[in-house]
Amino acid sequence: MIPAVLAQVGGTRAAPLQLPEVEYSAMAPALILIGGALILLVWVSVVRRRPPWLWAAFSLVTGAAAMGASLWLWFDVRDDGPRRAVADALVVDGFSVFFFVLVSATVILAALLGEGYLRREGFGGPEFYVLMLLSASGAMFMAAANDLIVVFLGLEILSIALYVLAGFHGRRLESREAAMKYFVLGAFSSALFLYGVALVYGATGSTNLVSIAQYLAGNVALENGVLLAGMALLLVGLGFKVAVVPFHTWTPDVYQGAPSPVTGFMASASKVAGFAALLRVFFSTFSTLRLDWQPVVWGLAVVTLLVGSVLAVVQTDIKRMLAYSSINHAGYVLIGLQAGTANGISGALFYLLAYTFMVLGSFAVITVVGRRGDAHHSLDTYRGLAARRPTLAFAFTVFLLAQAGVPFTTGFLAKFYVVSAAVEEGSYALALIGMLAAVVAAFFYLRVTVLMYMTPASAEEVTEGAPPAQPRLRLPATTGVAVAVAVAFTLAFGLLPSPMIRFARQATLLM
Repeated sequence: MIPAVLAQVGGTRAAPLQLPEVEYSAMAPALILIGGALILLVWVSVVRRRPPWLWAAFSLVTGAAAMGASLWLWFDVRDDGPRRAVADALVVDGFSVFFFVLVSATVILAALLGEGYLRREGFGGPEFYVLMLLSASGAMFMAAANDLIVVFLGLEILSIALYVLAGFHGRRLESREAAMKYFVLGAFSSALFLYGVALVYGATGSTNLVSIAQYLAGNVALENGVLLAGMALLLVGLGFKVAVVPFHTWTPDVYQGAPSPVTGFMASASKVAGFAALLRVFFSTFSTLRLDWQPVVWGLAVVTLLVGSVLAVVQTDIKRMLAYSSINHAGYVLIGLQAGTANGISGALFYLLAYTFMVLGSFAVITVVGRRGDAHHSLDTYRGLAARRPTLAFAFTVFLLAQAGVPFTTGFLAKFYVVSAAVEEGSYALALIGMLAAVVAAFFYLRVTVLMYMTPASAEEVTEGAPPAQPRLRLPATTGVAVAVAVAFTLAFGLLPSPMIRFARQATLLM
């Protein structure tokens, strides 16, 4: 116990300094990731002989440990209920623990995906894994944040590591360009978010989410322009992270230029963290102002769905196509938020869970097909892939059809639940637009499938000297494990979705 220090000022005694009690168990998953990153940094400095696979193995163990701590917190919350920690700055409830589990799964899959890529490209250090673990810890802090300042801190921890990861492949000009674009636009959006925090504080007198909700529930403001402006800026800052139109302009260039494993991690972790904060802030904290923000979210969902699906059709680069696809997926999660109900939020959570495995599996395949140099990403590269690598083509087909919303996959159920939530609340037009966007999106997903199964190998393969039937595609064992896990999850819980649906619903009820 630190002794209180009393100051004598003008004959009066100041109140003793009260330090908050820090409940480390509440932050265990994030602290495990941070500790793992620090151990890696020390390890590489003191150990001379270090095989490259060692860093991936340690990251896997760290991610598994974070997963175990998250599951322990889940059972604790389920039995004893939610609790707040660190002077009310963090909240441990079903919602935050759901995202702890999801981020831990992302770390495990990204570590498997990165090992083969780094070995192929000649990167032997642990920098990729250190930055990935630190970025994931920021995502966890965003999910558990009970204060807008903590949301901002988590956002910066997540983002700064991602800026560096985007430019990780320094020998590629596209990678450095992607990092610079992401950094400049990301810094601008962070400034807008922080300005929104200031305006909300000025209107309510607090940055604590519970205190803001209590203030709004107990007070009726005649003039709330400052508060609405603050809400709008918060929406802009978080909308940038989840690639909502019109704050999506960074997405195609950054997805295309960043290393493929980084793009997969970014597409999952960044979107998961951004929506974790967005759903909690607007559904839980600003619920009394629902009539003010629901029309705005409705409009954002519509333009996001339409822009993401229509512009993906005209892309000739697979990574740019999936970039617009990720924008389209963000629109479906917004449908769940716009519903403003427990069913809508649980549908959004299930969508994020399904999307994480679909997108990481997709970029695992893209990493392999991109070959050394990570530069072969035109759609023509996928011509005849089924004849060359049938297993890889089958896996990619599963991920593409799941993203299109084909039945018996998690993607179909994810779309079904968010659209159902919109219909329950009478948002028939939004539900109809969501279904029409799915029809448009099915075109570019099926186009890639047709290229893989119904067209011969591209001329690019022939000119490189590799016969069409014998392509130079090497599937590392770790990448194969990541692909197999993602395929199994997508199909198994598409056929038997009850456990994951129950998980998402319980997370919402324990919010």
